[in-house]
Amino acid sequence: MTGAGRGIGREEALRLAREGAAVVVNDLGGDFHGEGADQRPAQLVVDEIVAAGGRASANYDDVSSWTGAQALIDQAVAEHGDLHVLVNNAGILRDAMSFTMTEAAWDAVINVHLKGHFAPSHFAAAYWRSRSKAGRPTSGRIINTTSDSGLFGNPGQANYAAAKAGIASMTLVLARELSRYGVTVNAITPRARTRLTEGIGFGEAPAEGFDRLAPEHVAPVVAWLATDGAADVNGQIFIINATEIMVLGGYHVEGAVDGGERPWTLAGLAEAKGALFAKRGSGTPELAPPGW
Repeated sequence: MTGAGRGIGREEALRLAREGAAVVVNDLGGDFHGEGADQRPAQLVVDEIVAAGGRASANYDDVSSWTGAQALIDQAVAEHGDLHVLVNNAGILRDAMSFTMTEAAWDAVINVHLKGHFAPSHFAAAYWRSRSKAGRPTSGRIINTTSDSGLFGNPGQANYAAAKAGIASMTLVLARELSRYGVTVNAITPRARTRLTEGIGFGEAPAEGFDRLAPEHVAPVVAWLATDGAADVNGQIFIINATEIMVLGGYHVEGAVDGGERPWTLAGLAEAKGALFAKRGSGTPELAPPGW
């Protein structure tokens, strides 16, 4: 499990351990901008799991690198003899408007989120494919983490949204590629309070009562997707909003016009605009609403 030293990843690691999984807790330990390194967050989660009678070990590799991702997968197989589940959760934020964003901010977020999802998935997929081709029983689960920003867009997060949208599309590709080897690939979109979201409207936890944004609400869905009971769930993207679970239906055609057997002209397109956007109500191409 990547990015499991704090927040949602920590809760997912604890829940999977309580369900009987042996967990390799990966976390580089940097701050939410992706700077620095600290082994304590991952080790503290491991200590908590072991103290409760579970099995866990720490991993501090940078999973956005090819060598780090391979080392994580190799460690899981070496320590436990097999690999059943990969949860990709590692991420950082470097928010800025498009006109002020630096190249470093763009590269860092794309690298940690998008490559940091693909690299571990690549080595996990290679492992499961090799087992399957050798005639050995294979059952694998990859659970990715996308976001509302990637699905619906959020100003000031072009880098983060692009990475998360890429993760959503990559989930669909991997689901199609790996199903023949007994592997499912799904993604979650968690709405939860973490150190990455406290500064963007999620606020502090309430002093009492039910906390809808507590990160532990995400963990049961991830644990369920890791089970045999979800073996027929593949290529799905879930929004988790406290105890509410939504499954997304993907892109759909909202309007269409056909020019027949003649090339479009600019005047013709201008005339067809109303029909193309008619389902929006006003017939004008306004900014696509959330959830389009």
